[in-house]
Amino acid sequence: MEIIDTHAQLWTKEAIMSMPQAMREGYIRVFGDNLPTIEDTISDMDAAGVSKSVIVAIDAETIWDYKVSNELVARAVAEKPERLIGFASVDPHKGILAKKELRRAVTEYGLKGLKLLPHLIELRINDKKIYPLYEEALELGIPVLFHTGTQFHTGTKLKYCRPVDVDEVAVDFPELKLVIAHFGWPWYEEAMAVVHRNDNVYFNIAGWAPRRIPAFIFSYMKGPVKEKCLFGSDFPLLSRQRIVTELASIDLPEDVREHLYSKNARKLLGIEG
Repeated sequence: MEIIDTHAQLWTKEAIMSMPQAMREGYIRVFGDNLPTIEDTISDMDAAGVSKSVIVAIDAETIWDYKVSNELVARAVAEKPERLIGFASVDPHKGILAKKELRRAVTEYGLKGLKLLPHLIELRINDKKIYPLYEEALELGIPVLFHTGTQFHTGTKLKYCRPVDVDEVAVDFPELKLVIAHFGWPWYEEAMAVVHRNDNVYFNIAGWAPRRIPAFIFSYMKGPVKEKCLFGSDFPLLSRQRIVTELASIDLPEDVREHLYSKNARKLLGIEG
């Protein structure tokens, strides 16, 4: 069965060194200092049977002076264009420059989505300051992926990462595809409510070992959100092989597994076949 990873990090030495020192040290304490190369990413994909993987940029320069550039992601994708899909990131505080950068990232660099981390830009997802970027993403025909729920960036605040804020954006932009990352934990019931009621909202399981994912999430996959669930790893924070191995022990009907592993991702990303 095909597997498409909709959420992974570019965690090369160049990328991790762009992180502010306090955040970098915090991540290294939690996850270690083994920094994978692009070849390591591909090896991890191969070991898990993952055909394609999204890798994301990060732009939070205004508040945190933290940026994994769109150019860096584009260069990584260029190394393995059949395997990697790049998502851009732009800082909403940059105003019109952010809109221009998003358009350039899509039209010139070939990136296929927008990643926003609310706790790093210190804006709620439904803050009107971000709306020009949602308008631009809609015009460009790309999905928007939000970090939601808990995270390990030292010094940041969880209050920006509530999945319920996605609801307002979904209602205001009903044609814009939106993704709630990490199923919004610990607000996962809130996240499922938003996904369930909005046709344009998806969620992924990135960053979570399946044996630790609440049964509530899998019950919703089997029912009202079967066509909205997405496989994700957050590699290298979690290996794809571990995720696939643990998912194999979860009781999921084959059609649900197919939707989770690749069918929904193909729809979200516009991948033919």
